Amino acid sequence: MPVVSITLLPGYAAETQHRMVNRLAQAVRSVIDTPEAGTTVFVNEVSTYRRDGKVFSEGRAAHPVASDLVRDFLQAMQSRDLAHAQSFLSPDFRMCFPGGVVMHTLDELTAWAAQRYSHIGKHYEQFEESWQGDVTVVFCHGSLQGTWLHGESFEGIRFIDRMEVRGGQITRQDVWNDLAEHRKA
Repeated sequence: MPVVSITLLPGYAAETQHRMVNRLAQAVRSVIDTPEAGTTVFVNEVSTYRRDGKVFSEGRAAHPVASDLVRDFLQAMQSRDLAHAQSFLSPDFRMCFPGGVVMHTLDELTAWAAQRYSHIGKHYEQFEESWQGDVTVVFCHGSLQGTWLHGESFEGIRFIDRMEVRGGQITRQDVWNDLAEHRKA
């Protein structure tokens, strides 16, 4: 049964330590066939340490929870608060929508969407995170509801968004949905 020990400098919030031990336990269980009850992860705190000729006595800042950041961005988009939504995006942000439509700005997105529907909203079923080096990938899925350009409403249309978060900013968004299938009908 695996036992993982983390040594941290002081100053990390309890919530940050909680996220860290849970993620490490998940990582261990993704590699080793061990039950939840057989996986132990704990945190040690040290007051100071020395590395590369320098002495350190406090840790670095914790990253925001990437799925919370993505949820807040999507909520700002749904509310059409584009200035707030923009604050979540990296300067090199890239988004790709069904049909291979690639855009880099929210203005491009709203102009493109204005040709497809007059209003859209999302019902979220789940957010999931995976970690790839310094990038957190967030998947969210659920259903779309809204109003077509001719005034008829729609609902229950499946979607999946895949977002990449680096350094507290969204760098990429990939969108898959069945909107075009329903639009044809």
